[in-house]
Amino acid sequence: MCTHNHSECCSSSNDNQKNGEDHNYEQDTGIEENTNILKLFLPAIISFILLITAIILGYFDVSFFHLKWIKLVWYLIAYFPVGYPVFKEMCEEFKNKDFFNEFSLMFLASVGAFYIGEYPEAVAVMLFYSIGENFQDLAVSRAKKNINSLLDQRPDVATVLENDNSLKVFKAKEIQVGSVLQLKPGEKVALDGELISSSASFNTSALTGESAPQTKEKGDIVLAGMINLNTISQIKVTTPYSDSKLSKILNLIQNSNSQKAKTELFIRKFAKIYTPAVFFIALLVFIVPYFVLQNYNYQTWLYRSLIFLVISCPCALVISIPLGYFGGVGLASRNGILIKGSYFLDILVKIRQVVFDKTGTLTQGNFIVQNIYVANGFEKDKILDWVNITESGSTHPIANAIREQIQMKPDVSKISYLEDIPGKGIKAKIEGNEILVGNFKLLDLYHISYDENIKQIVNTLVLISVNNKFAGYIEIADQLKPDVKKDIGQLHALGIGTTVLSGDKNTIVQEVAKEIGIDQAFGDLLPEDKVIKMKEIKKQTEGMVAFVGDGFNDAPVIALSDVGIAMGGLGSDATIEVADIIIQDDKTAKVPLAIRIGKATKKIVWQNIILAFSIKLLVMILGLFGDANLLEAVFADVGVALLAILNAVRLQNMKI
Repeated sequence: MCTHNHSECCSSSNDNQKNGEDHNYEQDTGIEENTNILKLFLPAIISFILLITAIILGYFDVSFFHLKWIKLVWYLIAYFPVGYPVFKEMCEEFKNKDFFNEFSLMFLASVGAFYIGEYPEAVAVMLFYSIGENFQDLAVSRAKKNINSLLDQRPDVATVLENDNSLKVFKAKEIQVGSVLQLKPGEKVALDGELISSSASFNTSALTGESAPQTKEKGDIVLAGMINLNTISQIKVTTPYSDSKLSKILNLIQNSNSQKAKTELFIRKFAKIYTPAVFFIALLVFIVPYFVLQNYNYQTWLYRSLIFLVISCPCALVISIPLGYFGGVGLASRNGILIKGSYFLDILVKIRQVVFDKTGTLTQGNFIVQNIYVANGFEKDKILDWVNITESGSTHPIANAIREQIQMKPDVSKISYLEDIPGKGIKAKIEGNEILVGNFKLLDLYHISYDENIKQIVNTLVLISVNNKFAGYIEIADQLKPDVKKDIGQLHALGIGTTVLSGDKNTIVQEVAKEIGIDQAFGDLLPEDKVIKMKEIKKQTEGMVAFVGDGFNDAPVIALSDVGIAMGGLGSDATIEVADIIIQDDKTAKVPLAIRIGKATKKIVWQNIILAFSIKLLVMILGLFGDANLLEAVFADVGVALLAILNAVRLQNMKI
């Protein structure tokens, strides 16, 4: 029999859990990858052969088998291969002062059966328990292995281009930063790096869940797990194997058990009460009838109490529920959604309002300059040069669009003063001139007058002031993401309301909201205004509120929301740190998909809870009235555990 670590599932004490760690099947499956199946089941096979032989001898009324001591010794020998490992584990648990565990329960049940002369059942109880536990361990082990194999797309070796242009294969873990990898078509990237070939196409499904090819140009970042598609490519390694983006993703998934769902935590606490409670009920089943029945038969009631012992282990719940949540996290990961623990899967089910940032979330964030207006009395080239210099240090998409349009290298030596004014813009002093570049709030702050009619322009405006005079504006437009209207519709179909909070012009925000069907929208918001609005939304919403943003500028709102969802987290360590859920590409469709995965996981978990409790309760009632025997109790206990595990494993291949 496999000496596994199931004891925690029936434990009434957690003294045996070192360093405060809960028993979990994400990290300890009880079966090593290369376990020999025959060796695992050999004790059960020996026991089974001896048991069947004994039953045949009894059936054919073989004379020597009439002797009671021979029959007892035979059954004890049959019992030993499967009974001794359980006895050994029971003693180990007793050392930890854990007296109510599955080992003690099964051992007592089988010894009780021997005591009342039910030798075949005593052996069969332990035999089928042993077989069932081995199958459970194998099922859990393979489930974990399947999830990891789907997630871990890193090759173990990679081809390195040496200085003498020769090619040499190294273990991926041994390759140093700065090495050049050479990839054939169809090969996976082993480490994060920078593409030094002119261009190449990659399948990024291991990271984003999307199999559509992505074309990378020279200098672009290529991540471990991507598959080179159509040409020989060379990549310069920028990150050690253990620090690759995919490694961090895998660590996040493996450690997701640190954020457990309330259902999972409840079951763990409940198991510590349930097992000893049923043990004492079994004791009462044996004792109470003595005082209330005239024709009390101690063998009959001892036998019935033994059924309670067999059925009292809640392993089906404590194994299958964490496995179900782990499967949900794995399914989300396969679809390019990183969820930091089962707690957030439960939260997703309760979401009633999703609040979106606009730029880069609902829109592509690829701003294009539509128009440049320079007021009378100002020279266009000079104004654009000053704007270019002022925006030179900014990484905002609008600043990138302006630099792309101007196409001049900024001479930053001309700057004598530069101040970033959050939520408004930038103030600079260039060649003795005071320059303001920003939104209407910036010009209002410095009391710069301008034509109020320009507020009617729908597109985003970057206003310019020189020496306290309005000098013009740059009109910039963004584009909605493909299918965003359909994605918002999916949220509405799930009964979830939608809101936009944006620092962009209110006219633009309202226009975007109207076009894609957002329920309510608020524009012209500073970061602190977004926090105030989020608090208002949470008060007005009966249920949980999620915030979806870029993970950088929205940290206060993400922290305030019940669950923070960051878009496009593939290239950002900061995003992985700040958000509860990371959507690795920029697709808004992943938001309703994440919610559906949460609902599917919750459904599986509750199916297992209802299945386990209903079967156990039924067997207890039947056992109490003498309509169930020990073998049926064992089959019910082991069978329901296996069914619950198989049900949980369904999540891995479920189409949501």
